[in-house]
This record gives sequence, structure tokens and C-alpha cells, in this order.
Amino acid sequence: MDEKIISSNIKKLRLQKKITLEALAKRTKLTKGYLSKVERSEKAPPYSTLTKIAGALGVEVTAILSKNIEPPTDVRLCVSRGKNRKIIKETTQFSGYDYEVLAENKPGKNMEPFIIHSPWEITKMYSHEGEEFIYIMEGSLEFLYGNKTYILEKGDNVYFDSCVPHAGKSLGDKKARLLVVIYFYKRNRQ
Repeated sequence: MDEKIISSNIKKLRLQKKITLEALAKRTKLTKGYLSKVERSEKAPPYSTLTKIAGALGVEVTAILSKNIEPPTDVRLCVSRGKNRKIIKETTQFSGYDYEVLAENKPGKNMEPFIIHSPWEITKMYSHEGEEFIYIMEGSLEFLYGNKTYILEKGDNVYFDSCVPHAGKSLGDKKARLLVVIYFYKRNRQ
């Protein structure tokens, strides 16, 4: 998946919900011009901006990242088959991180689960509203949280307020594979 698919999904979801760019700008507190550039793949939004856009559209970030944004038939349950899961390769807004989106078709979630393949180097720190949980499934991770550094090994986990700048990088000869769950408690749904 590339940024063009993400941009296309934002526009498709906006049009499906009959929301104008101007209305989306008001809901997200972003400019209409910026959102127009995002929809035309001229400006890659960071994850925190994707969460604002998703919240304003009344969807989860996974709906924007997913190749299939069709609504599920049962909204109370979402089964995702591992054999059908695709790895979303890094984009400019997720520099170095490859993602496997989990529960992509479950509407109304308060949590966003992912499997992340951590990069070898940290190119930027991330911060966004909510809380985050990371479980190390494979490999080792150097995790930066604010001005502190933690070394996490297979089986370790960390739970934190994600408003503090954070990032991680793989250590050793194998990329760290992480189960990450992000919880948004301040969704701006309209």
C-alpha cells in the first residue's frame, strides 16, 4: 500500500459520508487547502493527523489504511484471517515502519490494533492523543519515551500515554515484530 491508496481512501470515505472539504476542515481544525493536498497525495499526513481525519469521518484509522473499506455485515464482531492480511510498507508518514492492520473491518472501535515491524533507525518521534500498548513478539527493541530509553526483549511490553514523544528501533540482526494497540479516549466523532 502506498500513500495514494491512503489519500484515495480519505476522499472516498469523505464522499461516502457526504462531507465537504470545508466541513472536514472545521471538524479536524485543519485547513481546507491542507486536506485537499492530502486527498491529492501532495501532502503525507502524520499519524496524529490521520487520527483527526478518521475521527472527523467517524471511522478508525485502519479504515483509511485498509485496501478494503467496505462496511462489514455484522458490526458486533470482526474476524480477520491471517492468511488474508497484507503488510503495508512504510510511507513518509510512517517512516521505516511496516504495518499489518488488525481488525480493519470492525466499526466503532476505541482501540487500533496493529502488528508493526520496527525499523533499524529512528527518523522521527511520534505523539498523539490516547494510550498505547506495545508487546514484543520477536526480536529486541530500543524504545524511546520522552528523554528516556528502554531496551525491550521478546515477551516484554510497555503501556504508556502516547502524548509523550516516542519511537522505537530494532536491535540485532532481525527486525523487531510488535503487537501495538492504540486507544483513543478523546475521539472527535461528528
